[in-house]
Amino acid sequence: MSTIDVSRLIDERKMNAFNARLVILSFFVALLDGYDIIAAAVALPNLKTAWNITDMRPVGWMLSASQVGILFGSPIFGYIGDRFGRKKAIIGSCLTFGIFTLAATRAGSIGDLLVLRFFAGIGIGGIFPNIIALNAEFAPRRLRATMIVLMFTGVTFGGVLPGIVSVWLVPSHGWQMLFLLGGVLPIVISVAVQLWMPESVKFLALKMRDRADVARLVQRLVPGLAVAPDTRFIIREQEVFSGFPLKHLFAGGLRYLTPLLWILFVCNQTAFYFSNNWMPTVLGSASVSAASAQITTSLFQLGGTIGGLLLSLPLNKQGLVPVALLFAVSLPIVGSIGFTTGSVPLLMLIVFLAGFCLLGLQFGLNATSAILYPTAIRSNGSGWAFGIGRFGSISGPVIGGYLIAMQLPLHRLFLLLLIPLGIGTIASILMARIYHAHLRSEGTAPQLRESPASGVG
Repeated sequence: MSTIDVSRLIDERKMNAFNARLVILSFFVALLDGYDIIAAAVALPNLKTAWNITDMRPVGWMLSASQVGILFGSPIFGYIGDRFGRKKAIIGSCLTFGIFTLAATRAGSIGDLLVLRFFAGIGIGGIFPNIIALNAEFAPRRLRATMIVLMFTGVTFGGVLPGIVSVWLVPSHGWQMLFLLGGVLPIVISVAVQLWMPESVKFLALKMRDRADVARLVQRLVPGLAVAPDTRFIIREQEVFSGFPLKHLFAGGLRYLTPLLWILFVCNQTAFYFSNNWMPTVLGSASVSAASAQITTSLFQLGGTIGGLLLSLPLNKQGLVPVALLFAVSLPIVGSIGFTTGSVPLLMLIVFLAGFCLLGLQFGLNATSAILYPTAIRSNGSGWAFGIGRFGSISGPVIGGYLIAMQLPLHRLFLLLLIPLGIGTIASILMARIYHAHLRSEGTAPQLRESPASGVG
């Protein structure tokens, strides 16, 4: 009986059209989150007029409602992904998100929208941990971070779509069009996932399921590879766990790395979602023209895409050190935003660099969550990181609403972001030191100590 080590096969192979198709389809799945981040904020000016909104504090909670849902949805669908498969979890996430976003077209108040956005968030919370796990499990280790970051650039392009919809369709069809498209897209993409997205070959081999499917996927990854009928597939140094005790996220070196990763997610998402949700409003109050504010906001997203792509290359080779460096660089850049509104060109440059740091960091942290955890708990590990991180994405818009209501000077608003970014800088330095200490002492990433899995016979 012949044996194929699936992990070694994937790590040693070259990239091919299979990976390109997977990244492209995952790009459109990630696009949903980018659209969701911006859609409610873009609809806000029309909602204020339609519903006669004067108090912005409930609006802050509405903007954070989907993030609260993601807090629950990420670990729930992360568990589903590790137990039943990444593909099933992605489809379920897309359908949940799409149905409740469509229902938002019938909302009649901020309260209605808040509830519907919460349930939509549960669905979208399951998308990230599972597409991260799926792409990580098909990419060679040397390119794993790059593949994940490439896929996540869909978030940036998704963030551009609501602005286009608001210009071309909202004036004639109303704010409901934003949520109509936001609901239809996930349902269409769920069909595409069912038709064209493969299940993780590592998941199938690890769970000892569907030997024929594993053989078919292996031959698609390495065309021409001979696979005998009795070939046994194994996953190097990994095993199947019964159930999912949370303690597995804290085993071995993960004892320190998991809580530090959670801290980094919270700190970065606090700063990112504050900036992302309130920047158009803040720039408007600083007498920046509407056109300049829109361009500046787009530069924030563009900078993040470039930052994420550039970060992925050293992240593949140097571990977590680039994350710590980018956290440190973000401190003077983000802190200076409020001091540059007197010069629009300078403001645009600083906001571009802020996006480079904050969104680029988030892309890097997403890849880090795939690097740290083994196949058996990868969706759960990423899911918990995304879920815990939503405390930051929730608090950012809410805190921003209260601070703006207090009419704090613009420069103070962004200086306050140095608190979470400073904490993140310290935590990222500690995390990089611990990670590299394990690499030096053991020669492997500090994941679970596992015995070889018995594969599909």
